[in-house]
Amino acid sequence: MRVIPVPMLSDNYSYLNGVTAAVDPVEPSKVIEAAKKEGLQISSVLTTHHHWDHAGGNEEIAKLIPGIEIIGGEHDNVSAATRQVANNEDITVGDICIRCLETPFHTLGHICYLCSEEGTSERNIFTGDTLFIGGCGRCFAGTPEQMYQSLIQTLSKLPSDIKVWCGHEYTVKNLEFAAAADKDNKAVADKLEWAKAQRAKGLPTIPSTIGEELGFNPFLRISQPQIVAYSGGSSDPVEVLAALRRKKDKF
Repeated sequence: MRVIPVPMLSDNYSYLNGVTAAVDPVEPSKVIEAAKKEGLQISSVLTTHHHWDHAGGNEEIAKLIPGIEIIGGEHDNVSAATRQVANNEDITVGDICIRCLETPFHTLGHICYLCSEEGTSERNIFTGDTLFIGGCGRCFAGTPEQMYQSLIQTLSKLPSDIKVWCGHEYTVKNLEFAAAADKDNKAVADKLEWAKAQRAKGLPTIPSTIGEELGFNPFLRISQPQIVAYSGGSSDPVEVLAALRRKKDKF
């Protein structure tokens, strides 16, 4: 499956997924130009959530590509959506099979799109602002319980080889926090050094994999003693996660 990152705004990523779908094309002209260069024809938009820096280009792309299908979560107010999808709903876009995973807490109807292509074993997940490399989104609209369900019960349980494509280039800042929360973790130190080198060369830090995230992302490692201690020592994993997110908010 071809995945082509297209930088947007100051630190956002849109993606061309396969031959027909664009993920969160907030600046449609950039995505359309990238598709032309790659010989691709966009026929669908996959919107992770309704925030302007992800869905703000939907109305414009609908004008530029008449008849385009714009997909968003049924519990999210996605601009210009022509199709609403439910949790665990399977859809097909071109030759890509997509499992729609509802992951509420950043918004109440946030969708992560788990994509596979017939005839290949590679799988990719587009996580928007739910899961970042080395971090997670802010708990804006949902509850700590929803954050726990989304990150721990849903995303961390996915197969380890799935590639993670997130909505922002936040990796260095996320891993600096991870280094404070999980300071003896060599995987964090190594990934942070690598990420800084990538950014110094103007290169992206995407993708990672679910397996890698389990090694260095503190928000997926809340059962580890050092993370529990850093977060205040609660025996309740939901509170550990919530406290960790509060610390990151102030970091």
